[in-house]
Amino acid sequence: MQVASTTTHVLYLHGFRSSPMSMKAQTMAQWIGQDHPRVHWWCPQLPPSPQAAMALVLQGTADWPWAHTAVIGSSLGGFYAQCFAAVTGCRAVLLNPAVEPARDLAQHVGRHQAWHDPLQSFYFEPVFVTQLAELQTQLQAPQPETLAIVAKGDEVLSWEEMVSHLPHARIKLLEGSDHALSDFDAHRSDILDFLHLA
Repeated sequence: MQVASTTTHVLYLHGFRSSPMSMKAQTMAQWIGQDHPRVHWWCPQLPPSPQAAMALVLQGTADWPWAHTAVIGSSLGGFYAQCFAAVTGCRAVLLNPAVEPARDLAQHVGRHQAWHDPLQSFYFEPVFVTQLAELQTQLQAPQPETLAIVAKGDEVLSWEEMVSHLPHARIKLLEGSDHALSDFDAHRSDILDFLHLA
């Protein structure tokens, strides 16, 4: 699918235990709302089931013009963003994306507190690991236009693995930073230039 020159719809996918209240999601929403008010923004709360998460975003974007759509994903949301882009052909921005989520989250089966609301919790079931492995098979096809921001200082994921799993991507490799990309503001121009927002 040919990617159009302008993006009118943006989907943001948060990471494991995270939410639309994440710093990066809130910052992106602010940037777009201030400078590109015509762009449609959607950052849903993703269910813990990977299968349900992908069904939610595909259903919620079914009437979007995918040639004018972009997806942004952080950590596990970065993996989902790759899957979404593989299905839709839209351009993608990946922020320290999970590239082996089935392997990495297999050790996290059990109950977890939500990062932004400790009063809420969810159970990460063993079948969710299987679902992640199944989703990963979708990533064998050529990937659409992709920008990946990868931090060598990521304390959760291996930057070497991220880079090696994204040979098709334009990679901005950071010498320091961290998994949360606490210096997210510094990447504003790179992200917005890549998105070609309307």
